[in-house]
Amino acid sequence: MLLDVVYLTHTKGYIMKQSELIEKVAKRGRTTKAEARRMVDLVMGELERGVKEVRGNGRVTIPRIGTFRITSRSARMGRNPRTGEPMRIKASKSLRMRPAANLRKAAGCYR
Repeated sequence: MLLDVVYLTHTKGYIMKQSELIEKVAKRGRTTKAEARRMVDLVMGELERGVKEVRGNGRVTIPRIGTFRITSRSARMGRNPRTGEPMRIKASKSLRMRPAANLRKAAGCYR
């Protein structure tokens, strides 16, 4: 499982690879990389299981991380960007995430 965590600023972005996340967890947790990998895999696995349990239209809240919810978009008419012709866009579902207050505050986006 490859996990890419994206940290965005106003003008540039940064993608943290899973290996970098594991290194940081190992260093800050004063543990081995193998143990840090197990911890990261456990957290991500539980997040995946939580999302699968609410696959319909539900939400999963993880304190200090945020709320993940599945939203449904109904079918609609759109336009082909190349030709401008009308086209039908199928109904779909998407996973949305609202960061927890502590993350919004750290990013300077707190209301």
